[in-house]
Amino acid sequence: MPRRMLATPALVNQYINLFVNRRAYTVQSFRPDPEKGRHYYYRPTERGSGAARLLNEKTISDHLEGKITIGLYAVNPSNQRCKWVAIDADYARAMDDLIKLQYQLTQDRVESALEMSKRGGHLWIFLAVPLLARKCRIYIYDLAQKLGVPVKGSGLAEGIEVFPKHDEVQEGAFGNAIRGPLGIHRGAKRRFWFYGADYSLEAQIEFLTRLRKLTDAELDGFTEGRNLPPSLAKVRSEPEPLKDQETRGGRRGFCILDYVRETRVVGRNYVARCPSCALAGRDRGRDNLAILVSDPRFYQCWAGCTKEMIRAAVGKPIPVRMTA
Repeated sequence: MPRRMLATPALVNQYINLFVNRRAYTVQSFRPDPEKGRHYYYRPTERGSGAARLLNEKTISDHLEGKITIGLYAVNPSNQRCKWVAIDADYARAMDDLIKLQYQLTQDRVESALEMSKRGGHLWIFLAVPLLARKCRIYIYDLAQKLGVPVKGSGLAEGIEVFPKHDEVQEGAFGNAIRGPLGIHRGAKRRFWFYGADYSLEAQIEFLTRLRKLTDAELDGFTEGRNLPPSLAKVRSEPEPLKDQETRGGRRGFCILDYVRETRVVGRNYVARCPSCALAGRDRGRDNLAILVSDPRFYQCWAGCTKEMIRAAVGKPIPVRMTA
């Protein structure tokens, strides 16, 4: 693990000014998933109450010093605006495409910062004031289309991903978080620095602070008369869940959402207390059960409870087929 660095209050405040647009955040797990080997992100909660923790100066300091690794959300649901745009690319020749985008941005007098990542890189653009997420997305996707840069989700399995990923985020939803820069990636066990500055927290944040910020008037000019391609437009922060699932006989099938309480949306999932864990006195943080928003038939307990255990816990055991 890299050596720990000291985050002064001044550095923390500069980081907040650059990157923090809302107080919701995620934390990267210290231990990898035993099956997939990946370090997942989760929304931390307060012990006892289960209330979501809010981002503060101490959390930012711990991130910069390498004690934890946080994920940041781009869009503030109170105004649908963001303070930055991040272009994530992690496929073959990803860095070539990011450098191509960076060069094109300079032609518009838009300065950007290229950050290393585990499998590619992130290109960051900072805004003079919080700007509408929809316009930011239109601008970047328009550039990508002009340059022939592949876009993930537009019929392609690989390509760039743009944060913010949504035009709007409803109250109580979050959108998608991206790893906060300058922390330690738990999977790679290292920091990923920005090109163009020495490898120290002070030099890196000074470099980012000096970058020219994109203005509201400039963004209006870049996006006038343009719209997102229909395949990329995401007006809602989350897809609509399938509330009524029908069986072959026309009867409504089992829906786990009918049997859990206090759900919240994290990424593409509802998160709730696992009924099976609850019976055993576990999962006081109420976040072991993940339910796919777009199709609640798919759910999983991260603590290892099986579907049979979960169904039995809610009084709806899975029927056993009898054979002759």
